[in-house]
Amino acid sequence: MKSSKISFQNNKGQSLAARLDLPADQHPHNFAIFAHCFTCTKDFSAVRNVSRALASQGFGVLRFDFAGLGDSDGDFADTNFSSNVEDLIAAAAFLARDYKAPSLLVGHSLGGAAVIFAGKKIDTIKAVATIGAPSNPAHVEKQLGSQLEKIRNEGQAEVTLAGRDFTFKKQFIDDLEAQSCAEAAHDLDKALLILHSPQDATVSIKNAEEIYHAAKHPKSFVTLDGSEHLLIDKENASYVGKIVAGWAARYIPSPEVEEIKTTHQVAASLDDEDGFTTQLKMGNHYMRADEPVRVGGNDYGPTPYELVAAGLSACTAMTIQMYAKRKGWKIDNVEVHTSYSKTYAADCEACENDENAKIDTFHREIKLIADLDEKQLARILVIADKCPVHKTLHSETQILTKLV
Repeated sequence: MKSSKISFQNNKGQSLAARLDLPADQHPHNFAIFAHCFTCTKDFSAVRNVSRALASQGFGVLRFDFAGLGDSDGDFADTNFSSNVEDLIAAAAFLARDYKAPSLLVGHSLGGAAVIFAGKKIDTIKAVATIGAPSNPAHVEKQLGSQLEKIRNEGQAEVTLAGRDFTFKKQFIDDLEAQSCAEAAHDLDKALLILHSPQDATVSIKNAEEIYHAAKHPKSFVTLDGSEHLLIDKENASYVGKIVAGWAARYIPSPEVEEIKTTHQVAASLDDEDGFTTQLKMGNHYMRADEPVRVGGNDYGPTPYELVAAGLSACTAMTIQMYAKRKGWKIDNVEVHTSYSKTYAADCEACENDENAKIDTFHREIKLIADLDEKQLARILVIADKCPVHKTLHSETQILTKLV
């Protein structure tokens, strides 16, 4: 993934600081905008991790600081929920002008409420996803505690949230109380995905229920069981990004992957700036190969050796089922589990002193759901060793290479 710092102006002429996350090949099939949670920023962990997961699925993601927050211009005291919605509309206009108009909005917490309002006003948006969103923006008043009454009575007050001081004015409260996320969801007329955790102690899952019942179809709900409101856990945040990407594919047209032209069965393409993330064309199919993060990769796809092991596993399963069908044997399911490593070719006392004693080794386990006798099972084991990829790996091979 490539992430770059950018900025754009909102309708008040204020400069809003942003990051644009692009997929490894830097050719996103669609653009999305991410709205961060209440008083958070574009660099908050959940925002960053969800955006990266979306980018890994081919989206370009714009995440930015609302006016008055993070690195953006403006005074927080002069902002409100409505200005956040306007900032989202400005972000969409920026993408449409300088990149490509966005088709997806994603929002976390109060940002989730904001994308529902903004989604109605941005014509190019086809789908909206909310994460832990309140059904009523005024829900955030609970975070103001005892200072809420002071704001109402005196016009403003200082409130400390997550160790930072913010000035809230009465106009902020008035604006929140004038909004209804449920009503906005009813009028959205865009595909809506609601993600919420039943363990959310900040915004109860009752809010998700109210938004869902108010919205029209197409609408979907995914429970984030085990997650907390802020999605601090990286795995939970990445899961959310992948779920949103998979769901959105049903409602957002995705252009074909840029074709890799080849007369061969398989082709690999890797740009200088993409690290190990390699685009693959295998027959008529496209996918990525990569390396784990611990060795400098992005983990956007299987490793080269995992691809080899996958070929062995798939070929073994196909060969077993093909043989069973020819014999009239019923195998309900066959699983082939394969791992690659370098291990010693034989047990010996001096093996540790001879690196050449290690050979490439595939450990393969086969699981069958079938009513077969011992003789049939023994035959299946023999047939597994006759799968074409197995035979190729066992035979003497040659690789002829030339520059073209």
